[in-house]
Amino acid sequence: MKNHYQQTRFLLGTPDLRSAPADTGAEIAFAGRSNAGKSSALNVITSQRSLARISKAPGRTREINFFSVKDNLRLVDLPGYGYAKVSKSMQKQWQQHIARYLETRQSLVGVFLLMDIRHPLKEFDQLVLRWCCAAGLQTHVLLTKADKLKRGAAKAALLQVRRQLQVLHPGSSLQLFSALTRDGTDAAREKLDDWLGITAEDLTDSAVE
Repeated sequence: MKNHYQQTRFLLGTPDLRSAPADTGAEIAFAGRSNAGKSSALNVITSQRSLARISKAPGRTREINFFSVKDNLRLVDLPGYGYAKVSKSMQKQWQQHIARYLETRQSLVGVFLLMDIRHPLKEFDQLVLRWCCAAGLQTHVLLTKADKLKRGAAKAALLQVRRQLQVLHPGSSLQLFSALTRDGTDAAREKLDDWLGITAEDLTDSAVE
């Protein structure tokens, strides 16, 4: 499968929306608890080792980071939430920024919500799902670190989360994903292509340029 995301580049990071890129075009946000694997997923999907910085210390992403895919299309890495070692006031501030972004950003066409397959649907995950459902946002769940479970256990977790999603956000979709083995990468790219309106012709055009 062709990868339309290899030329993705970092645009800017901002603690709030005041310095964000113009609210035009289309963008897809990556959200998830700290240590859910957002940065790893972004790097694997874009076939870049260090597009999004990975830290061994959860909670490293403290800004809203914007990445340009092409033209007026963007991927957005939201701050990881729910990390205990961050102060309560900081957690509340992050939560407010994420809520404001999800509820007011006009160019936002969908959200990739990442959850560690071993610890899915924690309180903040459910909160984000409810925000997205209320805002009418397309939502796609990546159950990350699927390599940590045996195939049968991973499928069982997938089915369990799917049942819960039917209550929390009936229109959402989900898949298994592993940044380590690259399993699920093509499916994730196909979803991004669909939401951003990227076609094979777009890739051909960019190659000609």
